[in-house]
Amino acid sequence: MPEPSRTSGARPDTVARTLLVALFVSLLCSSLVASAAILLKPRQVENAMVEMRRNILEVAGLWAPEAEVDELFESIEPRVIDLETGAYADDIDPEVYDPLAAAKVPAQSVEIPSEIDVAKVGRRAKHALVYLVRRDGEINRIILPISGYGLWSTLYGFLALEADGNTVSDITFYAHGETPGLGDFIVKPAWRELWRGKRTFDDSGALELRVVKGRVSADDPLADYHVDGVSGATLTGNGVSNIIKYWLGDHGYGPFLENIEAGESP
Repeated sequence: MPEPSRTSGARPDTVARTLLVALFVSLLCSSLVASAAILLKPRQVENAMVEMRRNILEVAGLWAPEAEVDELFESIEPRVIDLETGAYADDIDPEVYDPLAAAKVPAQSVEIPSEIDVAKVGRRAKHALVYLVRRDGEINRIILPISGYGLWSTLYGFLALEADGNTVSDITFYAHGETPGLGDFIVKPAWRELWRGKRTFDDSGALELRVVKGRVSADDPLADYHVDGVSGATLTGNGVSNIIKYWLGDHGYGPFLENIEAGESP
């Protein structure tokens, strides 16, 4: 009678050792990944801050590729404002305040009424960060963070206004998920150029700045307030218009801009 093969089955202690080795390797890999994430977090935060400052400098017209971002940013004055009154909130440190984080805290935010939430923001913080550029002590440019829904994604950007608070100097979107080749026209330099010099409010105080379908006609009575849209990306253009409508309205930066116009801003 033949003897049973010694390799016909695995010994229980061998299986246990294999499982223990696999568990050890898994724990080791998990620890390495977690450690790497912790070690890299400060660098990631720093890089994100540098990139954000670069975007602000660019829309402010102060960006110089050969210069240090932190040095250039010294000419930018961050301020926190109360969106309801438009007044500066000097008791909040702009260096640490995060409006996106505050928007998730009920005590620090408000739900936007559906009838005016054209940009589909949902909730916003009670306070906002704005960025000022001064010349000879006077406000020369105002940079306003803006956000809202486009066609496929939430768009995040900055709108820069001249000292009058009523003339566009630039606009930029630094984060979006719109369709490549269509909706991403919002980051194209040629399209941004179309915004420069456009007006926001008419003489009666009505907000008229918006993206229109197709090209702005030369005989359009609101040509000074309208920006060319892009064929095939109408919904993204509508999203930008809605972002402007909300953030420059009474529930957004409207009260702050009224204070600027009245000369009440320090």
